[in-house]
Amino acid sequence: MRKLLIGAFVAGFSVMSAWQGPAPKSTETVARPRKKANPDAAEERAPVERQKVESVFKKKADGELPIGLPTFKSDVSTVVVDVAVLDNKGQFIPNIPRGNFRVLEDGVPQPISGYTLGEAPMTICMVIEFSNLYQQYWSNGWYETLQASYGFLETLKPEDYVAIVAYDLRSEILSDFSTDKRKAQEAMQRLRIAAYSESNLYDALTDTAERMSEIEGRKAIVVIASGVDTFSKLTFDQTRKKIQQAGVPIYAIGIMQALREWLDARGAMGGIQRLDFLQADNQMRTFAKESGGQSFFPRFFGEFPNIYRGIHQALRNQYALTYQSSNLAKDGKFRKITVQLVNPATNEPLRIVDAKGKPMKYSVVARTGYNAPREVE
Repeated sequence: MRKLLIGAFVAGFSVMSAWQGPAPKSTETVARPRKKANPDAAEERAPVERQKVESVFKKKADGELPIGLPTFKSDVSTVVVDVAVLDNKGQFIPNIPRGNFRVLEDGVPQPISGYTLGEAPMTICMVIEFSNLYQQYWSNGWYETLQASYGFLETLKPEDYVAIVAYDLRSEILSDFSTDKRKAQEAMQRLRIAAYSESNLYDALTDTAERMSEIEGRKAIVVIASGVDTFSKLTFDQTRKKIQQAGVPIYAIGIMQALREWLDARGAMGGIQRLDFLQADNQMRTFAKESGGQSFFPRFFGEFPNIYRGIHQALRNQYALTYQSSNLAKDGKFRKITVQLVNPATNEPLRIVDAKGKPMKYSVVARTGYNAPREVE
């Protein structure tokens, strides 16, 4: 009886499979058959000769463009310069009229076509030196580096973008750009024990600046380092040129200033070491100045809040000046930019007074130039 039931089940499954399975492939065509040609109708419809119309878009033998085809060519270079005007205390000076700005390119005045002023979110990349050279675990340099890094991170607004890059023998992106400050704080937790005793400042700065060169809006690099470079592939001059081409302002904070003075006062530093640190400070100043940023060398931890405030004011409150370069040569050469404040009536330097009517000193912070575009064949 059991065998009969199994046989009946198999037979039924085979029948159902035949009903529900895919239809067999057919070799018949689904195209409609053509109608038979009528010889009488073919005689009635004589072929009509159509006049051939030549296309104006055909390629000419001499390589010229077709007649009537519109062509476009631009020989104008638009340059945007972010300018900050600061008083002798580092405070931003607002409400300076457009007519008081004068832009010189290689000494030639340029007409300003665009002028804007406003506060906007910032895009910041923190480049932090973290090597066994000066950031050994629980050393003075280690503690000061972390104090400066965490302190600046806490001053950013929720809408600001921030990325963390640490470098020793090579640079490493610990966290990419994000408005989530928790990601940056988690990345900072990795800065505990340094791995290598090299400090490649040049390579880290150029790599970061080139990555940020295509980012729009208010952007900057905040580098927290000793300024010493030990093993970079690039030279100092090559680094300067790449930073100028990138056009990203650099704000440099030099660490261990008080420790260096303390050691030097007690004869613990030799002449060569003293010269190395002076050269390191000058490198930081040069990178900051030529990129349109600022450099700071605090001796006390109490100076950090004012430094952060100065960086924020210089970045959030800027004058964006736009002009069309009068130099139409596409030679790729470096062109020097100079921004001045003048009295248009007398063409003399602008005089700015404080709330009491007394003249005050001020400084104009802007990038020093750019590289002209090259001819594209």
